[in-house]
Amino acid sequence: MAEAEAEPRAFALSSRGCSSSPSTCSVVKYTIEVVDLSGENAVDSEWMAYIGAFRYLRSLNVSNCHRLSSSGIWAVAGMTTLRELNISRCLKVTDAGIRHLLSIPTLEKLCIAETGITARGVTLLSSLKTLMFLDLGGLPVTDQALSSLQVLTKLHHLDLWGSKISSSGSDVLQMFPKLNFLNIAWTNVTKFPNLPHLECLNMSNCIIDSTLKGPGDKVPLKKLIASGATFSNETEDLGFVGTSFLYHLDFSNASLHRFCFLTDMKALEYLDLSSTTIGDNSIKLIASVGENLKNLNLSCTTVSSSGVRILAGKLPKLETLSLSHTMIDDVALSYISTMPSLKSIDLSETDIKGYIHLSAAEGSEFLSLTKLRTLDCLEMLNLEHTHVDDGSLRPLSKFPRLSHLLIRSPSFTDVSLSYLSILPNLKTFSIRDAVLTNQAFDFLKPAATLQKIDLRGCWLLTEDGLLEFHRRFPQIEVRHELFHFLSDPTSSNRPSTHLTPKKLRLNQRNRSTVTSPYFVDQRLKYSREELLALQFSSLAHSSTSTPETSHKSDS
Repeated sequence: MAEAEAEPRAFALSSRGCSSSPSTCSVVKYTIEVVDLSGENAVDSEWMAYIGAFRYLRSLNVSNCHRLSSSGIWAVAGMTTLRELNISRCLKVTDAGIRHLLSIPTLEKLCIAETGITARGVTLLSSLKTLMFLDLGGLPVTDQALSSLQVLTKLHHLDLWGSKISSSGSDVLQMFPKLNFLNIAWTNVTKFPNLPHLECLNMSNCIIDSTLKGPGDKVPLKKLIASGATFSNETEDLGFVGTSFLYHLDFSNASLHRFCFLTDMKALEYLDLSSTTIGDNSIKLIASVGENLKNLNLSCTTVSSSGVRILAGKLPKLETLSLSHTMIDDVALSYISTMPSLKSIDLSETDIKGYIHLSAAEGSEFLSLTKLRTLDCLEMLNLEHTHVDDGSLRPLSKFPRLSHLLIRSPSFTDVSLSYLSILPNLKTFSIRDAVLTNQAFDFLKPAATLQKIDLRGCWLLTEDGLLEFHRRFPQIEVRHELFHFLSDPTSSNRPSTHLTPKKLRLNQRNRSTVTSPYFVDQRLKYSREELLALQFSSLAHSSTSTPETSHKSDS
């Protein structure tokens, strides 16, 4: 079976960019079982006619094929082997296309999200009694249309996000006895469904003010997503959710004022409370259930270093931590260092400086990032828009497993680029808005693992400098406002598994202007501080001069 699935994928890739007849693929129509042509603009009715001849096809994905219409769906009508079909985001597929599908007796998985199908077309699906997976996301499903689907008693996955169902209409959900996945985000449903086998529920951006009555006392959920949801005082304590098996909880941007519901969630592995009202006073609730946590997101909250101190030593399995846009400072780094399994840390937009000033007896200052050296698993570190500079970043050169590093500040110069780009396992390096010059490239010897470098906002770099860098290191993808160089695998001696084969692409201005051989870059005569002052003064000047220009043009 593995060989059978590998073959269709090769077939799908061979179609890239094809606009002519796919007759060359007909030789494999007796062996193909899985076809994935998602996003292929060439797929139309003619393509579907050839695919319809595949005698043993059981899975077809033509999502995002914008030329595909209802008439093209006719080609797969009557197939007795097809079990899975994905036509999501094919806007030209309408109710007429659904009628063609009704003659497929074996269909078990159907995805028709964001197509041109109406509520009337959805009601036609009641004939497909074998359906177990149904994605109707973004379709105008009404209460009446949903009621017509209650005959699909084998359904275990139902996606209704963005539909027109209401709280009264949601009562029919209890007629799906095997349903274990339900997505009703962005709907007017206000009742929390109590279904006996429900494991995953998405009620993002809903107003939850009551619980739908069901056979059990509590919903035995494993995964609950309620991002942006509003809870009433009666539902905020989540007393209707069984917490014994809940391992994934996403309440980002939800309107919560109490977090006592966390107390009994001992099985939690993923917790997202970003953009909520949680603060240091409630952090102890996370610490009490932190034994199994692997992913914790507290970004955009009022959590400070004092709150992180409460978590110290309480999160032994934590792998991903986000404290972006919080009130933490360098003191928090010593507490973070007590989380031994951390692989990814986001400290962007915080008050991290990289220095801790000590007493006169202890010395003048301590490089605070040194504390993170104890994290042997650390692979990703985000320090964008913090207060670190060239000197405070030096401890990072001793982080052997660091593969993704993001920094962004005008405090960085050529020095940071030179000693950070040689990290032995670095794959992605983003050093944005830095005061880098072309001279930084002269003696640069990046690590052999480096795949991508982001230099956007480094306004002192020139076209010539970037071109020279690409000439020396064509295997590295480079991002900058002047150019976007994509990696060239043919010039690298690294294993091909580390590279994404792409063509070189130049996004540049008209290069018809010829630079004089006697041209001297006048920026060289300024110091770094003077260049920064010039940059910001020019910005201020342009902002103040704009009204005058506008006024003159009006006159």
